[in-house]
Amino acid sequence: MKKYIYTAFATLSLFIVSCSVVDQLLTFTVSNQTEFKIASNFPLNIASGIVTPDVPTNSSAEFENNNTKANLVKDVKLKELKLSITDPDGKTFSFLKSIHIYISTDANDEIELAYLENISATTNTIVLTPTSEKLDNYIKASSYKLRTEAVIRETLTTDITVKADMKFKVTADPF
Repeated sequence: MKKYIYTAFATLSLFIVSCSVVDQLLTFTVSNQTEFKIASNFPLNIASGIVTPDVPTNSSAEFENNNTKANLVKDVKLKELKLSITDPDGKTFSFLKSIHIYISTDANDEIELAYLENISATTNTIVLTPTSEKLDNYIKASSYKLRTEAVIRETLTTDITVKADMKFKVTADPF
C-alpha cells in the first residue's frame, strides 16, 4: 500500500515539475516602443490626456520566432514599462506628479496598462508599475493604442519627448 502511495506522489510531483518546465520553455518576451510629446502648454495640476500614435505589434513575427502562433498564446502580461526623456537633453521627470497609461484596440475596450503616483524622480528614466491585466487580445492585434494621462507639478517651457519601452511576458500552449 505504501508503495502505491509513494508511486502516486512521485508521479504527481514529476507532473507538476514538468508542467512548470514546459511553461518556462514556452515563455518569451515581446518588446515594443513608442514616443509621445508632453506639450509646453500642458495644464498644471490637472489630469490631462496625451495623444500617442498607434503602436504596431509585429506579434506574428515574434510568435513565429518563438515557434508558436497567436492561437496558442494563453497568457500575456506587462513585464515592464520604462519611460525615458529623449528631448530636451538633461531634462528629468521632476516636473511629473503622476502618470497612467491605458491600452486599447479597435476590438477591445481600454484598460489600464501601468501607472506611477507621487513621482519624485530626478532622473530622465522612470519605471511604471504594471497592472495585472491579461493583455492577450491587445498583443495579438496588428496594433494597439496607448492613451496617457498625466499630472504635472511645474510649468513646462518647452515640449518634452518621452520614449516608452514596453516588455510583455508571453506564455503559449505547446499544442
